[in-house]
Amino acid sequence: MIAEIKKNTEQKMQKSLEALRADLGKVRTGRAHTGLLDHVMVDYYGSPTQITQVANVTLVDSRTIGVQPWEKNMVGPVERAIRDSDLGLNPATNGELIRVPMPMLTEERRRDLIKVVKSEGEDTKIAVRNIRRDANNTLKEALKKKEIAEDEERRMQDEVQKLTDRFVAEIDKMLAAKEADLMAV
Repeated sequence: MIAEIKKNTEQKMQKSLEALRADLGKVRTGRAHTGLLDHVMVDYYGSPTQITQVANVTLVDSRTIGVQPWEKNMVGPVERAIRDSDLGLNPATNGELIRVPMPMLTEERRRDLIKVVKSEGEDTKIAVRNIRRDANNTLKEALKKKEIAEDEERRMQDEVQKLTDRFVAEIDKMLAAKEADLMAV
């Protein structure tokens, strides 16, 4: 039972970390990366479809993303979807290839993005602490039902705290790396 509680707690904390990693990947830096367009949806014959399902997304250079739809008649809808997305990008069509240049970030915009990143990190830390609280409550319930001994409960709470500390440190490390990435010109 104790091993199961620890395993579940660690898995939930790991999922929170993965969610943060995905969210941080969506925050735009000055450099281009193909993952930036992953959540852009294109109207594909009446149904919203991810851009990666209707086009080949590549890097042309460090500041330009190339999008090449597999069907010629999808060039317009793909370009429109990129322009209408919340990313603030301005694609340009060159025949069948859509070039998406990454605009330079201003100092003010970088500061705003750092605030967003810190907010995401704080939300993830709160989620990790809530997982810790749930694990500790489960341990207290087990102690009340006399399924585990007091010293086992105390030892397990210490292990859950160490797990929490490890994940919070990992979150801080990810935030510091993203902040440095955002401030690099």
